[in-house]
Amino acid sequence: MPLRTAVQTEYSLWEREPETKVFPVLAELGIGFVPYSPLGRGFLTGQLRSEADFAENDYRRHSPRFQGDNFKRNLELVDRVKELADQKGCTPGQLALAWLLAQGEHIVPIPGTKKRERLAENLEAIAVELSEEDLKRLDELVPAGSAAGDRYPNMGSIDG
Repeated sequence: MPLRTAVQTEYSLWEREPETKVFPVLAELGIGFVPYSPLGRGFLTGQLRSEADFAENDYRRHSPRFQGDNFKRNLELVDRVKELADQKGCTPGQLALAWLLAQGEHIVPIPGTKKRERLAENLEAIAVELSEEDLKRLDELVPAGSAAGDRYPNMGSIDG
């Protein structure tokens, strides 16, 4: 029977909470999943290298994951992803999207972009083949819960 319903929440290599709390229910009920921010608000692309890369009005300037020591620790995670992406001949963003696509047919990520070249780059993620070894390595490089900092300044209003 085709999926006719879906749940949408944040999910990416660095935001894995849905795996334990949401996915079991979705599987039981046959519900699809649409992850937003599949590129970790652009961070998993490897393009952001310092807090100065954000415009003055950029939301990420106020997000705990993009500030101070959290930024530095998360940059280490991105560098690990970039290393494997280089080995696979793809961009870090393509690798992050390929990882999502490998999590199941019920998952349809929606990466946002403002540029056509990024859209084309994101679409090329479907051609990135990940072996079981690649998936295991990604889990080791970016284990669940490894992102530093909360997703939002006030997580109590989201998870509370």
